[in-house]
Amino acid sequence: MAGFASCSWPIWRVDDFTHCFQQDYLKILFPLIAIGLSFISLTIQNIQRTVKLKRGHGYHNIPNGGPAPISHSHTELPHDEEPVSESDEDEGLAINGNGGRLALAKTTTKGSIVQADTPPGQTLSVVVEELAIAALVGVNAVALVNGSYGKEGGSLAAVVGLTVWIYALILVSLRLFLGNTQWRVPHIWNHTATIYSLQWLFLLIIFRSVIVHPSSRLTQVLIITEFSLTSLLFGLAIGTRKGNKTVVLEWEDGIPPSKENLASLFSHFTFGWVDSFVWDGWKEPLVMERVWNLVPKDKAAVVLANYRHFKKTTALSLHLLKYFKGMLLAQAAWAIISGAFTFAPTLLLKAILEYVEDPSMAPRNVLWLYVILLPVSDIIRSVGDAQALWIGRKICINVRAILVGEIYAKALRRKAAAGKDSVLGGDKKKDMAAPKKGLMAKLKRAVGLGKDDKKVDDQENANGAADASKDKDKAIDDDEQANMGTIINLMSVDSFKVSEVTAYLHFLVASAPTQLIVAIILLYEVMGYSAIPGFIIMALLLPVNILFAKGFNSTQKKIMAATDKRIHTTNEILQNIRIIKYFAWEHRFSTIVDEKRKAELAALRKRFMLWAAAVAVWNTVPILITFFSFFVYTVIEGKPLYPSIAFTAISLFMLLRYPLDQIGDMIAHVQESKVSIDRIEEFLMEEETEKFDQLGEENIDETGDRVIGFKDATFIWGSKNTVADDGSMAFRLLDLDVQFKLGKLNIITGPTGSGKTSMLMALLGEMTIIKGRVFLPGGRSREDVRPDPETGLAETCAYVAQQAWLVNASIKDNILFSAPFDEQRYKDVIIACALERDLEILDNGDETLVGEKGITLSGGQKQRISLARAIYSNSKHLLLDDCLSAVDSHTAQWIFSNGIMGPLMRHRTCILVSHNIPLCVPFSDFVVMMNNGRIAAQGPSQEIIASGKLGEDILQKSGPGSAHVSRVPSRVPSSVGEESGNTLVNEADGSEQLTKVQTAKKEAKKQDAMEETKATGAVKWPVMKLYLRAMGSWWFWLVTAFVFGAQQFSGVASSIWIKEWANQYTIEKTASVPFNMNSQSYASQSLSPTYFASVANYAKGNETISISAEPEKVNITYYLSILALIGLAGAVSALVRDLWIFLGSLTASWKLHNRLMSAVAGARFKFFDVTPLGQIMNRFSKDLEAVDQEVAPIAIGVMSCALGIVVTVVLIAYITPGFLIAGVFITFAYVFLGQFYLHASRDLKRLESVQRSPLFQQFGETLSGVTTIRAYSDERRFIRDNLARINSQLRPFIYLWAANRWLAFRTDLLGDMVAFFAGVFVIISLGKIDPGSAGISLSYAIGFADNILWLVRLYAMNEQNMNSVERIKEYLDVEQEAEAIVEKNRPPENWPARGSVEFINYSTRYRKELEPVLRNLTFKIEAQEKIGIVGRTGAGKSSLALAIFRALEADEGKILIDDIDIGLIGLRDLREAITIVPQEPTLFQGTIRSNLDPFDLYTDDDIFAVLRRVQLIGPDEQMSGTNTPVVPVVPTTPLIQVTDPNQEQSRPATATNKNVFLDLSSAVTESGSNLSQGQRQLLCLARAMLKRPNVLVMDEATASIDYATDSAIQDTIRELTSTIITIAHRLQTIVDYDKVLVLDKGQVVEYGHPWELMKKTGGSFRGMCDMSGDYENLAKIAKKAYKFKQLVDVDDEDADTGSADVDQTEASSSTAAAAPGSEGLA
Repeated sequence: MAGFASCSWPIWRVDDFTHCFQQDYLKILFPLIAIGLSFISLTIQNIQRTVKLKRGHGYHNIPNGGPAPISHSHTELPHDEEPVSESDEDEGLAINGNGGRLALAKTTTKGSIVQADTPPGQTLSVVVEELAIAALVGVNAVALVNGSYGKEGGSLAAVVGLTVWIYALILVSLRLFLGNTQWRVPHIWNHTATIYSLQWLFLLIIFRSVIVHPSSRLTQVLIITEFSLTSLLFGLAIGTRKGNKTVVLEWEDGIPPSKENLASLFSHFTFGWVDSFVWDGWKEPLVMERVWNLVPKDKAAVVLANYRHFKKTTALSLHLLKYFKGMLLAQAAWAIISGAFTFAPTLLLKAILEYVEDPSMAPRNVLWLYVILLPVSDIIRSVGDAQALWIGRKICINVRAILVGEIYAKALRRKAAAGKDSVLGGDKKKDMAAPKKGLMAKLKRAVGLGKDDKKVDDQENANGAADASKDKDKAIDDDEQANMGTIINLMSVDSFKVSEVTAYLHFLVASAPTQLIVAIILLYEVMGYSAIPGFIIMALLLPVNILFAKGFNSTQKKIMAATDKRIHTTNEILQNIRIIKYFAWEHRFSTIVDEKRKAELAALRKRFMLWAAAVAVWNTVPILITFFSFFVYTVIEGKPLYPSIAFTAISLFMLLRYPLDQIGDMIAHVQESKVSIDRIEEFLMEEETEKFDQLGEENIDETGDRVIGFKDATFIWGSKNTVADDGSMAFRLLDLDVQFKLGKLNIITGPTGSGKTSMLMALLGEMTIIKGRVFLPGGRSREDVRPDPETGLAETCAYVAQQAWLVNASIKDNILFSAPFDEQRYKDVIIACALERDLEILDNGDETLVGEKGITLSGGQKQRISLARAIYSNSKHLLLDDCLSAVDSHTAQWIFSNGIMGPLMRHRTCILVSHNIPLCVPFSDFVVMMNNGRIAAQGPSQEIIASGKLGEDILQKSGPGSAHVSRVPSRVPSSVGEESGNTLVNEADGSEQLTKVQTAKKEAKKQDAMEETKATGAVKWPVMKLYLRAMGSWWFWLVTAFVFGAQQFSGVASSIWIKEWANQYTIEKTASVPFNMNSQSYASQSLSPTYFASVANYAKGNETISISAEPEKVNITYYLSILALIGLAGAVSALVRDLWIFLGSLTASWKLHNRLMSAVAGARFKFFDVTPLGQIMNRFSKDLEAVDQEVAPIAIGVMSCALGIVVTVVLIAYITPGFLIAGVFITFAYVFLGQFYLHASRDLKRLESVQRSPLFQQFGETLSGVTTIRAYSDERRFIRDNLARINSQLRPFIYLWAANRWLAFRTDLLGDMVAFFAGVFVIISLGKIDPGSAGISLSYAIGFADNILWLVRLYAMNEQNMNSVERIKEYLDVEQEAEAIVEKNRPPENWPARGSVEFINYSTRYRKELEPVLRNLTFKIEAQEKIGIVGRTGAGKSSLALAIFRALEADEGKILIDDIDIGLIGLRDLREAITIVPQEPTLFQGTIRSNLDPFDLYTDDDIFAVLRRVQLIGPDEQMSGTNTPVVPVVPTTPLIQVTDPNQEQSRPATATNKNVFLDLSSAVTESGSNLSQGQRQLLCLARAMLKRPNVLVMDEATASIDYATDSAIQDTIRELTSTIITIAHRLQTIVDYDKVLVLDKGQVVEYGHPWELMKKTGGSFRGMCDMSGDYENLAKIAKKAYKFKQLVDVDDEDADTGSADVDQTEASSSTAAAAPGSEGLA
């Protein structure tokens, strides 16, 4: 055996492998290696397993580094979502080693049906395997006995065969007998399957050899038998379910489980398991319920749990790579296989053509071998590609689940208001200086942290807010603090970017390098040293590619920055659209957006230019390479350039472009996603809340008693030591020492901005503690706290924020907040919170959906629902932040006595912040008075009342404490719950009509607020037309057609020219063979959609025996230079073509955005009532982005592909007409496939984009309510919900990709069939056909398949992009408001000069099918009268306000203002002339000045004057103008200012407030969240008064203001000389007005002076005053005002007796003198 395994080279001789190779390697060496490896791995595995079982009993390993911080336990995965152990994927239903619990129990979740699915013939197939292997052992035994495998080493071969099959037999027996016992050996199936497959491969070669060169009869029979048995085993291995095991299928909430786990290997490789899904999608449009579920191990909870078990030691990017290393390696392995096989078709084609030229070189069977290998090799490439991409997609969804889950959990643990905000991903040094604007803007808004919270920045920000506006446009970093917008961006943009790049990593790591290496080796084989210039140019191309990619990157960043700015502005406009419409500012704000849009499109234009340049380079490179290589080859080396060499070389150079291109592209992408992942990591490393450390597990003090309160504590907003540049510090709560009374009612009161809300925040642990301790139960997760069995209450907290925070679900869900439903308790709570009446009015009662931020409800309703949630919860302690302010007085009284003092609150601690001292304090047990961050007084209420600190008016009322109502009344009296619905009240859905159309009620099906409509079916022509028309008119398209034609023609021209050239070389009639290298086309090229530029057809000449023309006779220079020219012309036309299309696309983008903006800004009010903001924003962000960036390149691709196909067909038809028959069939097959694919992919794509909204929406919702969620300790539930939403977004996504791979594999297969039949066609007509035609038909056949694949693919993408256009078009057609200006009806300049308002028989309704909300109103408001409008909810108060602004148009009748019918003039004229102060204060991000006077129409003095009038500036404070940069850029409100900076250290105690309103450039954050609720309302009032309107409508704007400020404002309002219409909550406000209008069900019930109405016994107004419990007081004020008015009127008449027009004067001056004289008279 001396020469064992040392066979002589080459091992392939003419038509077969040498005998030595077959015997030594295929029969002996390879099989032995295979079973050796299998044996070793099994032993190691089992040793590890036994060790693990021995160790794993009774021990838990400690989580890394000791216990996790407490805060994490709240955001851990809920226990029912623990990980599925992945190590033993194989275990199926088998008993687990430890404890024998069924593995199945682990993966199930609530509400699911589990079904175990056993593969058909599970045991039978194993038995068949046993028998087949036994037979194989027999065959080898026979061979050994008879020595049939030859003399030398034959017996050895038979022995090895015996060994292999006996080993296999043992493994199969283990599977058969131990399969379902606890001694089973895992993963054996993998071993047997691998052995079968390898043996089959080795035998296949031997089998062919025996057929081609038969030796003895016996040997032939034995080998054929052995081969067929092995084939049977191989078939069983790849055709039965992977692992041949029972799989647990889980129907979670009725979602069908994925079939992926049931697939065989064959089905995995061919994506056969997707068949039933695609078929499903073809039958009828897919909906979410029919999209399969994720495989259990890909569900977000499982992925996250496994990920968190993996300890993090390095940067996040490396950590993820380590975590996924297994999958990434598998992906790379597949990619290497596919890369290596990419070149096979090229080489086989060359071999076939050489054979056709000289058939005598080998037997015919070799040709058959080549032709068969042609499709086979390509199928292997295709499988490799598909597997690599599919593994990539799996990694992609796992990464997305990990990142989104981690970001979400982090958001729930963030600090409520950090001192500074980081710029994520920025350069650290820059960060320090970057101005930090709207901190936790929205978070704080949720908490309602008003002026009570200051946040101040470090010294670097001394640049003063004066430059705030400049900063906005400065570096992009300034826009990007980790505020709400940034976090949502991290989740929507960054995590998507990172996960996308993981799907394609193998291009960079494996497939491109493999292709490069193979191509270079082959080129060197063909051309020798002349290939070197080509390589040099290629190498130069790489840095160019990287530069291009970097350029793309930076332009992309610029585009993103510009888009962020535009979206931010748009978002702010849409959030405050009502105010903008009321003030008629749409056109002004639109111009702001237009500027931002211009910047965005400029960035986009740069990117398109770069793109076109890149494509041009990409197209010129092959020309350069060809030129230089051939130049060296012919001129320098002086060799004859035979076509066979020329065209193989050209095709290889063409192929070489792809990997280079991919590498450049991927390097850029990887860098980009590195930036994203670093941003995410930075966010994940941010400070976390100290809540859980501050509160600890229990609220027990040193003495062991339960306490709620503070011990000598000082708190600050932000970090402990921030000092602003003017020496002031952030708002602090100083030296608190309070113990609230447990189980009783405690009141916190004090003036606006004194730190009441901050005190609650400090209790909840949301502020930074400087010293002392805080006590409150809240450190443990709600799910871990057991309620007390007697009272049913748990030691947890419930919290009602000042700005009610509701989730996007039904009212019932909001109240239950996922506590168990107890019908009686629920009813009691609804009655106690006076919600009964509201629920009756709403269409769907408590099933009514609260839209985003509770869009469908009025302020009072939201507040009461939020209170109901707290009372319904089983928490023992309630913290209520001013929850009575948004409701009117008698509702407040009712809620106070039945809710807060009622039986539901027995034994519960209640800490209530309130301004309503007369109502609350007398019944409370304990009062704390705040002033400027300190406690001014505290103690039992009776003591405090007696001390007189609360003012006089409370003394007479204070009865005995604690009048608890013994039980909840069974109904709410009808007058309660009358609160003026604010303008948002769900009137849009007609909830204001009490006389509901019954039929409508029946039909109203429960509709999800976020339900986004998803268009079905193909994209309609009008949509395409809309886009095409936007691109340009007919001449634009004419030019387009010309450019496309020219570019395509240049490709064909080069083909023909090469053919000419090749003919010069051969004298005899051996024609040239154009050789098309399209097989690689669009697929692998990520950059250029213009590949078809080069329908690269190259010819292959031949060296026949006939003497070729002498090389020197052919004029090489002539042919080369013309070829170069043609190529350049093609490249130039490609460049022009791209630029032209991009130009059109930019035009379209601009036009569409303009139309969209004006359509949305001009939409009717009801559009905004019924459409969630997120949906509108989706159009402006995602859909517009698709229109801007995706549509054009893909459209270019579609047109190129289509043209390429046409050209191909024409050429083939011209050369071999016979082939057209095959072409027709193949085209049909493609169309058939394409149909299937299009149906499914279109729906999945639409579903995927619709499923994004709920994920983002829940994210935003959580961020704004994070304090409430933490107060309830309910983080885990939100995490669960988030995981469910991640899953439902990933489902359509992953199956969309499965469908993509399904299509790709099948089109590849069809293409291979084409190539195969073309080859067969060549073999059959050998001798009749000349090599040239053969080459052309083959090469074009190969290219044809690919072109069609890309046509289908790109067409589908184009459809999906058009889907965005379609969604935009949907909004272009919304119902618009009336004209802004009617030229022929313009009111006079100073209109309305007097301000009288008259309704004449006015009726209106929200929608045609609904009842009217106002019926036949007729009344007149004289000039300068002050009118109060009262009435219960749904009486039509808000509708009246809407009607004056024409937000509702008249059905009949009209409204006159100063005798002009407002229905006839333009809306802008009307709205600019009158003013409204809405119920919800809306502010914009900017400065105080930009909020009051956004368009710079007034002077500073005007502005200070109004700020004084609304009491924001005290009478004795001096102001600083805009130009004093004292205040830092950070929104700072009452700053604590040290009186003298030199004594800063010595006298910290004299800390006082600094008034931000003294400086007009003080910043206001998003929605004004750095001001308290009261300050925001005053600012809105100031904004209205600045316009000095003659008609002012006030929708009770004083809800959150303490009574003192309120009465001062009422005085101010009384001084105004305009007509004032107030929709009132507090009767005090309007009881001294000139008239009161009582509405009910849209009709006027009473109208007259309040005193007159109060005297009417049984009148509605009188009833309301009685209900409020403050009748005497009200009567006194009303009577005084009435008397006074009489006096004035009499005076006037005396004075004016001489005048003729007495009535006139009387009307106009009835109140002129009222206010000024009132003090004197009093």
